[in-house]
Amino acid sequence: MKDNNTSSDKEEEEIEQEELFEHHRVVADKGQEVIRVDKFLMDRIPNTTRNKIQNAAKNGNIHANGKAVKQNYKVKPEDIITIVMPYPVREIELIPENIPLEMHYEDDCLIVVNKPSNMVVHPGYGNYRGTLVNALVYHFEQLPVKPNDYYGRPGLVHRLDKHTTGLMVIAKTEDALSKLAKQFYDRTTERRYHALVWGDVKEDEGRIEGNIGRSLKNRKMMTVFPDGDFGKHAVTNYKVLKRFGYVTLVECKLETGRTHQIRAHMKYIGHPLFNDLEYGGDRILKGTTFTKYKQFVENCFQLLDGQALHAKTLGFSHPVSNTYLRFDSELPKPFLQVLEKWETYLSFRLEN
Repeated sequence: MKDNNTSSDKEEEEIEQEELFEHHRVVADKGQEVIRVDKFLMDRIPNTTRNKIQNAAKNGNIHANGKAVKQNYKVKPEDIITIVMPYPVREIELIPENIPLEMHYEDDCLIVVNKPSNMVVHPGYGNYRGTLVNALVYHFEQLPVKPNDYYGRPGLVHRLDKHTTGLMVIAKTEDALSKLAKQFYDRTTERRYHALVWGDVKEDEGRIEGNIGRSLKNRKMMTVFPDGDFGKHAVTNYKVLKRFGYVTLVECKLETGRTHQIRAHMKYIGHPLFNDLEYGGDRILKGTTFTKYKQFVENCFQLLDGQALHAKTLGFSHPVSNTYLRFDSELPKPFLQVLEKWETYLSFRLEN
């Protein structure tokens, strides 16, 4: 269901959503006349079209009383109808820009790219140019055969924060978008991130579970509500990859995909991401008071645009062939340089 928290469009753009699909649940009245489910939903979902609803039905995204139904299903009194579909595309002019893309895979219906740091995914308030979508629109226009049912608008089903690097899948067609959105909603995709966090994480493996929603104090940040009174259910599994004493390299596997999930969850357990400007990781949280150590950390900070977080692995079923695709990406050079510095520092500490 949609988040109960309300905010202006500007606030929505300032926080880059991880999930770009929505779940509607509608219960038919006792006096509901028998009517096709596509017509039933057309009257109840704003900013949509019959074609989008029919496409959702074709891909198994509409359920009546827990079972997938086709577009001609007849809704009866007290039926529980649910539908998963992509959010409506914002009415904003998408300006093609010749920005180089690192592509891991491409075919007629989707593309997998490795997003660099310091790049916003979608144009919005204050970021109308230089985004990943601007680059994708240009790329689509250069293709010998353009996507014929998405009119060059890249289909986003997930996002990465501005300073988070790594793998993203983007749909080229509305059919692919619908099927990929269903996989993300059903949590059948595989998403693994590498993150450098402050502190020596106690357990080798762990599970963080706690609702995530906008902070009641700062709407640009997300926070964890352990009692479940606000926000949405969120689960992050992690395991330690390398300990450096004052910082730890961890792998995070997402079960859900909430806005700023890893950043908020790791802060919640006392381990903010290294150099996370919004969540307090951009200052020295662990270590000594020696001037040389402070300078060492500052040198590490200067290598990074923001938080040390990389979407390393992405897996999903191809929306047409149903073949399982799994992609892996190397850590970006600045991230590797920071790890090398901490490796050297750790060796120095052990020798002395």
